[in-house]
Amino acid sequence: MDKSSIENVCDRFIAPPGQPFDLSSRDSGDRALFPDKKHARKSLKSDAGAIDELQDLLYATREKALLIVLQGMDTSGKSGVIRKVFAQTSPLGMKVKAFKAPTRIELGHDYLWRVHEATPRKGFIGIFDRSHYEDVLVVKVRKFAPPDEVERRYEQINQFEKHLAENGVTILKFMLHLGYEEQGERLKERITEPHKRWKFNPSDLDDRRDWPDFMSAYETMVQRCSTQHAPWYVIPADSRTRRNAAIARVVRGALEDMKLEWPNPDLKLEDFDFS
Repeated sequence: MDKSSIENVCDRFIAPPGQPFDLSSRDSGDRALFPDKKHARKSLKSDAGAIDELQDLLYATREKALLIVLQGMDTSGKSGVIRKVFAQTSPLGMKVKAFKAPTRIELGHDYLWRVHEATPRKGFIGIFDRSHYEDVLVVKVRKFAPPDEVERRYEQINQFEKHLAENGVTILKFMLHLGYEEQGERLKERITEPHKRWKFNPSDLDDRRDWPDFMSAYETMVQRCSTQHAPWYVIPADSRTRRNAAIARVVRGALEDMKLEWPNPDLKLEDFDFS
């Protein structure tokens, strides 16, 4: 039996909807399903190729869409996931949106306004590098909104995602679960390695100092917003290779579960002149 089958990966890393969730019980260095890095790389390569083919089918049918949400602390590897899992995927049917601090215009609207505009249309894979969940994470920790307003947002987000799911959008949400010690090493890399220096932002250390508060906010986010229509997957992120392999398995499974078929227009060769 393949320990790293799609079914096993989904079962191990999902936060079951409607059940209690304890983030401290999840190992950020979990290697149980991918004990060998060589196997993880092979699995990733195979899945990346399959995702490319399945995305072509998604684009051809224009019946459904796939939204992938990536959330995690700084250095957890959101951009790395995008590069590796979708390395073979044609950009023709993909849309990546990195959410930064809201602009003045965005702040003039409700917090989901800019998010809805960025969701993928049918036939596309959309990827959120950070997302609407910033509004129950950094907004909560930094107290940018009153507690009662943040509290209302969990159910608002659930209803928003339910609306998308009922209108043909499959939603995959990945929390990249990075350990405190591993993040410290990666932040040091951003200073010591010349090709990574541009990524370093001193404000990242502010979030690190508030690590317990952020972990509590993440735990509540997963507990309150892992639903049947949009479950959370808590992916161990201490190993970049295993992180990418696990996410690729789940993405491939979701695309296969759409059970799409190639369009078959009523065309006859004799009706056309190719001379």
